[in-house]
Amino acid sequence: MTTRVVGLDIGTTAVRAVEMRDAETDHPVLVRCYEEPLPFGAVSRGEVLEPAIVAAALKRMWSSGGFTTKDVVLGMGYHRMVVRNLTVPKMSLRRIRESLPFQVQDLLSFPTAEALLDFYPIAEVDSEGESGPQISGLLIAAMKGVVQSHIKAARLAGLHTVTVDIMSFARSRAINRAVTAPEVIVQIDIGGGSSSVLISSNAVPQFVRVIPSGGNEFTKALRVRLGLGEEAAELLKTRLGLLDEVAPEDEIAATIIREITSELLESLRNTIAYFTNSRPELPIGRIVLMGGGARLEGFGAALSELTRFPVVPAQPYGALELGPDVSQEYLENSQCTFVAALGLALGSKA
Repeated sequence: MTTRVVGLDIGTTAVRAVEMRDAETDHPVLVRCYEEPLPFGAVSRGEVLEPAIVAAALKRMWSSGGFTTKDVVLGMGYHRMVVRNLTVPKMSLRRIRESLPFQVQDLLSFPTAEALLDFYPIAEVDSEGESGPQISGLLIAAMKGVVQSHIKAARLAGLHTVTVDIMSFARSRAINRAVTAPEVIVQIDIGGGSSSVLISSNAVPQFVRVIPSGGNEFTKALRVRLGLGEEAAELLKTRLGLLDEVAPEDEIAATIIREITSELLESLRNTIAYFTNSRPELPIGRIVLMGGGARLEGFGAALSELTRFPVVPAQPYGALELGPDVSQEYLENSQCTFVAALGLALGSKA
């Protein structure tokens, strides 16, 4: 039986969706993808603030994009969400999940009664003494209200939420699908309101961090300090990027962009350095860069120079079969803005 599902990425500036056929098999087919812009303020740092406005955008997307199913996998960002390394006694995953409310309250800034909790196991740990065998992994805690606002927006658009997944995990799933050799990969997504770092080893997530800064910070700085409108600031940011040489009249704007960019680059460098120092047994092979903010001209080169690791764009589509309504050229021109939605759809079989 042919089944279809849509991975749905509700971002700060747009909603993006990817429809997959046979996502639960080893030979999924990408049959369509589409992007619909969102008005400013409808979504902030991964939280849906205006479900009705987002629902209207989703309805337009389903109409214009020609999606054939209303079954969706929703992606969640990290605003008001906690991801922590956690080691627990070895037991079944069901029992670990049941025990989380009693183990993690000290790790959260909000009551466990208001949280949705999950555990992602990474490896078994040999432990000496009375504690016995343990399992190391990642604790994931999300505010119920944030998740419910996403589901509400989808429901208002007439969509059925099959499951909810973590955005960074979805991106990692899409990227690692095409990786054939064992490797430690740093996956960095520069979003509008925040940037996420996920480091995987042999396709298994090992480390997650979120930096509360993204591409919108560049635009905001230009808008505030130069008195520009939103569209003019965005166009100026795109035109200048991190160019070494600019016209005299653009020097102030270029300086602003470099200042804000350097802060984000330094945060990314420190995050990667923390991992390399704490996990020397997992030497990093490369950095995979994606997200709308990563389109800034020269950003990848600056990140590579600062970290001393090769930086490459995400290439998650090469190993996928494409349906007749999706062209390889369109996916390449999208500059990997559909990576999260793709990973969400691929994860529906889990």
